[in-house]
Amino acid sequence: MQCLHYDKTSLYIEDVALTELANEFGTPLYVYSFKQLVSNFKRFDDAFGDYPHTLCYALKANSNPTILRSLARVGAGADVVSGGELFFALESGIPPEKIVFAGVGKRDIDIEAAIKIGIRGLNVESEMEYEVISDLAERLNRVAPVSLRINPDIDIYGHPYIATGRHGDKFGITGEAALRLINRIKNDDYCDLVGIHAHIGSQITEMAPYEKLAEYMADIARKALQAGHRLEYIDFGGGFGLDYKNAIEVNIDGQGSDDLVVEPQKIISTFINAVKDTEVPLIIEPGRALVANTGVLITEVLYLKQTGKTNIVIVDAGMTELIRPSLYAAHHEIVPLEIRDPGSMVVDVVGPICESSDFFAREREILNVGRGDYLAVLTAGAYGFSLSSTYNARPKSLELMVRGKRVKVIRERQSLDDLWVE
Repeated sequence: MQCLHYDKTSLYIEDVALTELANEFGTPLYVYSFKQLVSNFKRFDDAFGDYPHTLCYALKANSNPTILRSLARVGAGADVVSGGELFFALESGIPPEKIVFAGVGKRDIDIEAAIKIGIRGLNVESEMEYEVISDLAERLNRVAPVSLRINPDIDIYGHPYIATGRHGDKFGITGEAALRLINRIKNDDYCDLVGIHAHIGSQITEMAPYEKLAEYMADIARKALQAGHRLEYIDFGGGFGLDYKNAIEVNIDGQGSDDLVVEPQKIISTFINAVKDTEVPLIIEPGRALVANTGVLITEVLYLKQTGKTNIVIVDAGMTELIRPSLYAAHHEIVPLEIRDPGSMVVDVVGPICESSDFFAREREILNVGRGDYLAVLTAGAYGFSLSSTYNARPKSLELMVRGKRVKVIRERQSLDDLWVE
């Protein structure tokens, strides 16, 4: 996380000491870096050079309104998967022509709204869904812009819960089904084939899946063009992997690291080279890659205990704030806000939730900590707050944005009154 650094023994995000924020605002607490967010967007945007493109931010990663507005101002589009996210994108200032709508289970009301608003493309994820979209467009007497989401049967060899492009996964249609729909849509007065789309999964950390995807999508796109369709875009999805295990050097004056595993320029050049003869503009849908390394979750150490041979550090944040470790054993670095002791301890870091799956780390070596110390759970800007819950009647956390020395509350902490709704 390049936005983080230790100044002597204190951990800073940009120019603000995180301990000061924890003392002022309490914990659990999410803190994000504005500079990191904008830098991440620019890095992907610049990688395209002069090739026409749109970066459609995947709102599911983090839909805080301030983050969305910040991305809208620098030119981002939106990848949405629900009517709610469509509303968020529009409210944040992202124009309809920069919005693409994915999701295997779109409701009729959401499809109708997307058609009326005039978004850039509705992903078709099944042949039945195509028929529903066509029928709804006819009822509205409008032409629906559709994109075929292809399932190319490419394995990313990651956790099965975040692989989305293999046959048997619920997402997308096969290449054979895509060719059938390419021919059907050609004779449809109420659907216009504007795009070809694929998203094969998250946390892709090697080039081979991207290379296979580029070749596969180029072939489908050429067949669509040969059939007489005027494609407006080829969408390669997202999934750009981050290194969660080396987010910062934990020592005095330690610096944050570059978090992306594969350089965006290398991935995007592969996409461009595969399709540049078609001259069709490109879309990518980074979510995690834009926001994960902007954010940290701050938590306070409540207790230390030993159960059998296991040393346990109990903190005031839990799976209600960050469920990724519990959901699919995701790794997040955990570091102290103040380095008080150069010694280390091997511990389980767990939360207060009444579930054995409520943990942030198992048998992890961390610097020595004691009751009342603050810890930062790193690379938590994506799928942290957006997957949070109020289980065990726990109010959702406060969120802050840091820009240089400036600190802004971008979401207030919920109160117990907010939870008690009759």
